[in-house]
This record gives sequence, C-alpha cells and structure tokens, in this order.
Amino acid sequence: MQSILPEQYEVEKQFNSRVNNFLSKYKIGKILKNSNFCKQKGISCFIIFKFIFLLVFTGKNLYRTLQSGVDRGKPEKDAVYRFLNSFRYNWRKFLLILCSTIIKETIGPLTSNSRKNVLILDDSLYSRNRSKAVELLARVKDHVENRYVRGFRMLTLGWSDGNTFLPVAFSLLSSKEERNRLCGIDPRIDKRTTGYKRRMESIKKSTEVMFDLLRQAQEHGVQARYLLFDSWFAFPSIICKVREYRLHVICMLKSMKKVHYIYKGEKLTLDAIYRELLKKPGKAKVLANAIVQIGKDSEGNPVPARILFVRDRNRSKKWLALLTTDLELTDEEIIRTYGKRWDIEVFFKTTKSFLNLAKEFQGRSYDSMVAHTTIVFCRYIMLALESREGKDPRTLGRLFYLCCDELQDISFYEAFQLILTMLKNTLRKYLAITDSALQELINNFISCLPAFLKGRLQLSS
Repeated sequence: MQSILPEQYEVEKQFNSRVNNFLSKYKIGKILKNSNFCKQKGISCFIIFKFIFLLVFTGKNLYRTLQSGVDRGKPEKDAVYRFLNSFRYNWRKFLLILCSTIIKETIGPLTSNSRKNVLILDDSLYSRNRSKAVELLARVKDHVENRYVRGFRMLTLGWSDGNTFLPVAFSLLSSKEERNRLCGIDPRIDKRTTGYKRRMESIKKSTEVMFDLLRQAQEHGVQARYLLFDSWFAFPSIICKVREYRLHVICMLKSMKKVHYIYKGEKLTLDAIYRELLKKPGKAKVLANAIVQIGKDSEGNPVPARILFVRDRNRSKKWLALLTTDLELTDEEIIRTYGKRWDIEVFFKTTKSFLNLAKEFQGRSYDSMVAHTTIVFCRYIMLALESREGKDPRTLGRLFYLCCDELQDISFYEAFQLILTMLKNTLRKYLAITDSALQELINNFISCLPAFLKGRLQLSS
C-alpha cells in the first residue's frame, strides 16, 4: 500500500502556512493587544481568535467542536464564550488598524498615485429571524423580500482600489424607534466601555453613524478620493456634509418629489431637470448631463454638482441618474468609478454564502455578534489578499471552497488511514498471521474498493 501521510500533511502544512503567514505578516497578536484585548491568565486571545478564524475552513461548527472534548491546543468552551462576549474589546479599532496596515504596507506601494481609490458605503440585512432574546434585536425591513424581519442593519464602510475590496468598519444597527426594538440593552454593561458606546451607536440614525465611520476611518489613515453609495443615502444634506470630510461623492439618485436641485436658478426635481435637458439622439448610453447646486456647506458656500443621465439597459425607455461633486470627471470616468460600488455587493454575498456570516453560532449578546462579524470580515480580507497577491483568476468563493476541500480531504485521508491501522493491529492480535500475508489481505481489501474511492484516497495495491 502506498503511503498517503506525506502528501496529506504537505497539503495541511501548505494551508496552515497561508493562515500563519497572514496572521504573522500583519501582526494580528499585536493589533489585538493595541485594541484592548488582554487576558490575565489562561489561553491567549490570539489563540482563541485563530481557533474561531479557522472554523469555517474546516467545515466545523463552534458548538459541536467545543462539545467534542478537550484536545491539545483547543480552548475550552468558557474561554471562547468569554472572549466573544467581552464588552471591553475594541473590535472596531482592531479592524481599522488591520485594514489601514494592509493598505499602507501591501496595496499602497504597488498602486499608482493616479488610481482613484474609493470608499464605499452600504447596508445589508443581518438576519436573526428565528431569535427572540437577542440584545437590541429589532424589526428591520428586508428590501429583497419586501417585508419586515428580525435582525439588524449591517452598515458597512469599505475601501477599494478597483481590484481589492477591504471592509474597513461596520455597525450593527438596531432601530432608532423604541417600538421597533424587541429587546433592550443589557443593564449590566459598564457605561464607560467600548461595548456600551457601540450599543448607543446602534440606536442612532444610519446617516449619523455613517459619519462616525468616515471620521474614524480617516483618523486611522484610510484615505480615498471618492465616497460611493446608492440612492438610499443620496440626499443633498448628506452629500454637502461629506464634502466637509474632503471627499468627493459619486452616487445614484432616485426621483423624489420632496428633493430639489437648483438648476438655472430654479428649484427642480430630478424628473423636471431631465425634461429640461436636450437629449442625445440615437442609442447613446449617456443621454444628458447638467450642472446643479445641491445646497451649501457649513461655511455657507454653494456646493456644485453634476448630474449624469444614462440609459437604463434593463428598461430602454427609462433612465438612471448619477451625481458627482467632482466636476472635472468625464462621463466615462463617472460611470467607471461608480462601477466599483459593486465590490461591496460581492462582499456581502461572499460573507453570507461562504463565510457563515450570522450563521456560525447564535450568540445572544450584542458583543458576540460584533466579534463574530469582525472575524468573518478578517476571513474575507485574507481571501481577498490571496486572490490579489497570487493574481488568481478564481472567485473568492472558489478560493474558499479550495481551502475547505483541502482540509476536509485531509480529515478523510486521516480517518481512512486510521481505520486501516486499526484493522492491521486487530488482525495481528487475534490471528496468527505473517506480515506478508497481512499485507496481501490489505491489498485484496483495497482492490475491492470502488474506483472513485481509490482515486480520491490515492491508494494502490
């Protein structure tokens, strides 16, 4: 029988090398310490972080893994839950430091200064629809199914250079309206801690929280030229305030009767402006554009902007409107730059479908959800860097499955090898049999296995 141990351990070693390289290159342990992660005794925070980080790639469930007994190097159940439920750990700072380090040390030196780096803001549903006693659980609108569900709105700020997307910061928003909150804040939380501040932030308006995320990202050195968002945040007052952060805006607009723009000295709605413009003939993608004033900044200066009307390819007789505060951009540059906003949609899909966002375990405390979400974001960051540094044409989903298949196949190899070893020992114990006869018996057993199984196990007689 050909031994499979060297090859399986080589695959395991290769995968562990990738993870260890990511954790050591960006000094995850040091960042944890700088973000108020400390443990006076017992297993370190770094080891617990790595243990949870690896769970999704091994296909293991946290609860079942902790219930399976104590293995060497595996943290105990109480230690893991204390780590996840701590309200003193600053997960926001941890993620900001990690992303700013990656941008400065890995992406920045290899990127041209002329490249238009962007910040992208969007929210997504963080569903806990089967829960009843989760801290700050609220009724939130699911815009995909057009109904209210239990959960949170995950407001996320990301950074992209067009090739790599990094989730910089996020906030799990409950509801500003108390009647929509199904559970309140745990009264035992110390009001001086980071955890309490995050809870108070979760009951603010999303438009207020977005500026907290912007400010903190800039304080940690995350720089970009543009902020991209969709029509949910595209209000003149929001756009004017973003300009105070030295950022230009590129966003999608929707026609609303109560939102007006000053065009040629008159206050007009988006539909009215479109009717006033001379359209390009034929099947031009860009139909028209107009210079408008959207309001005034904090110093009373008017804020000009440019609205670009483009043809909606899904509905030939309709149009879409894009707005930018950078008047020097060409039509093609506006469309191309706004196209980078799709990166955050891919990010939401990947984290939910592959990385077990909101599915890995069902903690009830607000801190555990923040901790879990941050760890999921770190997994995505590692996959994004693997894709970038290896110039890998595969999607992040395929890279994820590759990592999972490697570790799951290793477990399968090891299990079968263990069965064969136990079979040999049992035969030696109860039968008077020579080694050559034993080897012949094993070879006959292997030859009877189905071809697909022998191929997967790479066994030969």
